[in-house]
Amino acid sequence: MTSLRRFLAVGTIATVLDLVALMALGVGAGLRPWAADALAITIATLFSAIGHRTLTFAADPARRWYRNAPHYLAVALLALLADVAVLTLLTRARAAVPWWWLLAAKVVSLTVAFLVRALFFRRAMFASVRSDQEAPRARPPAPGSVRLSLVIPAYREADGIAETVQRVEGALGHLRDEGGFELVIVDDGSPDDTAAVARATSADQVLQLERNSGKGAAVRAGVLAAKGRTIAFTDADLSYSPDQVLGLLAQVEAGWDVVVGSRQHVETKTLVGNRRIREVGGRVINVLTSLVLLGQYRDTQCGLKAFRSDVGRMIFGRSHIDGFAFDVEMFHLVERYRFSLLEVPVELVNSSRSTVKVARDATRLVRDLFRVRAIGRAGGYEVSVADVPPSLVDEHRSIA
Repeated sequence: MTSLRRFLAVGTIATVLDLVALMALGVGAGLRPWAADALAITIATLFSAIGHRTLTFAADPARRWYRNAPHYLAVALLALLADVAVLTLLTRARAAVPWWWLLAAKVVSLTVAFLVRALFFRRAMFASVRSDQEAPRARPPAPGSVRLSLVIPAYREADGIAETVQRVEGALGHLRDEGGFELVIVDDGSPDDTAAVARATSADQVLQLERNSGKGAAVRAGVLAAKGRTIAFTDADLSYSPDQVLGLLAQVEAGWDVVVGSRQHVETKTLVGNRRIREVGGRVINVLTSLVLLGQYRDTQCGLKAFRSDVGRMIFGRSHIDGFAFDVEMFHLVERYRFSLLEVPVELVNSSRSTVKVARDATRLVRDLFRVRAIGRAGGYEVSVADVPPSLVDEHRSIA
């Protein structure tokens, strides 16, 4: 049975218990409606807490809710009060409450209680997720033979990839003498000579996917092949000048598991403006990501991100999304595996070389958001203790 079925089964049984207990206590035993309702909700809440705690997994950030007794009980109490208040209001005008009226009032009060739980659930989970991410960790050094690997996914970049490599070398090439640097170009199945041109440059690795699979697939291939202790990726059009990678590198080396650029950060600078439709589209996308993410991030789609190597491999080794929503899946896995995360400002130059199409990619993103939810509920992101590298074991925050 999948976790979704378990979740629905526990919720359904708890609701039935609530209704049956209310009818038995309010109609059968003759208790006042508010008293019968309070007892019925208490019974259902206890069953729900025990059922979800024993039938769900601790790694899912949303399911940690059922293991956080103070938060769970506080919101359960608020929902109980809302439920009882609404039911009492709907039944107080009647001297004798018939069963059908009591049942109808209960449906309304259950709806109100559900909305209360949903609202405070999001607030509590936001606080829980952000507390996992809010500070760097004291971890052993990340594995890797060089200090930094930069992954650049490329599609139809035969005319521009040589210039991209040249600019990257100019900004980051000095790291070759300061711990080591590696440039990884991943050709996402381009129909032109992108891979051949890239191999003629100073890039350290040039990977070529057999077919065009999407930016997520290209980044995944590059991250898993990279040799750096810190692994970063950015776009081939270099909308974010490559020297900005140095800032992300410093933060990862300071102890952050994941460092992401944010175009919505208060300190971000836009040197060349974007088209209005893309700006609006980006904001809509950030709203839609709340369907999957709990952390309320300013910007999930920024094309400049960096990771500890072991963190990056754990994330991309378990990712499934090949297309535009791979960034959202990455944030989801950061939340699920309880990694620390820092958002930093960027300096942005919007490029005419971008291959992003707002309407097309927004549609695909919505589709993939539901895929992320479905994969998570089916257990597709679960890990065992044996899957967690020793360097990422944290006695205070269990990943598995």
